[in-house]
Amino acid sequence: MRQTREWGIEVMVAFQFLTSISMPSIAFEADSLSRATKFFPLVGLVIGSGAVLLQRLLLSHLSRPLIALAVLLYLVLITGCLHEDGLADTADGFGGGWSKDQVLLIMKDSRIGSYGATALMLSLLARYLLLASLPLDHFAAYVISAHVLCRWSTLPLSYFLPPAREQNGQGARIAKLTSLTSLIFGSAFTFAVVAIALRRLAVAPILVAILAVGSCGWFYTRKIGGVTGDCFGATNQLTEIAIYLCGVWTV
Repeated sequence: MRQTREWGIEVMVAFQFLTSISMPSIAFEADSLSRATKFFPLVGLVIGSGAVLLQRLLLSHLSRPLIALAVLLYLVLITGCLHEDGLADTADGFGGGWSKDQVLLIMKDSRIGSYGATALMLSLLARYLLLASLPLDHFAAYVISAHVLCRWSTLPLSYFLPPAREQNGQGARIAKLTSLTSLIFGSAFTFAVVAIALRRLAVAPILVAILAVGSCGWFYTRKIGGVTGDCFGATNQLTEIAIYLCGVWTV
């Protein structure tokens, strides 16, 4: 009973952190967020399912480009631009900074620069075009898989990489604090969902997601010696795009 209650709280923490959905008031503990990471893929499943439902409702009323635009707008609103903000800050930091201190200082700046604006526009454009290009009979499977896998990306990054900065921040709250149990639980859930959704086509998206996360992790370690909250958001966006591209490319 106690375990069920703890898991319920962790699920609410995961939804509260990753979405703009209102959750009941929760008494946060120091490790609440790191324990909730195992449920990040579950949040992705709910978000992806909502996108599929919206697409199905609009399918007989709007053209595919307009449906893709509506789905993209839903995805941006449901997450409160959390991952878009991370991508923009990460692009500004790595694009404009030469040293670790410069990169981290720029990433902390709330203003958006030219690198961030460009990355944000390219991300939105890529997702719009890819959503509009996904085959209709595989749209649901790839959208759900993309959103489960992109939320899963936080698990290996936060398990293997230390925080790049020691000050309190979203990255420092989970970097190197995600347990092996959470990594295994979240990964098993993620790969099971993708396998059920895509069946024989599941191998490529899973490998692409692992490659994307591994490449990002290597880059972050090389440049700043760890990971930040913005890095999690950037990896999330890149993984989502990679899975959509996989769907357009292989189907």
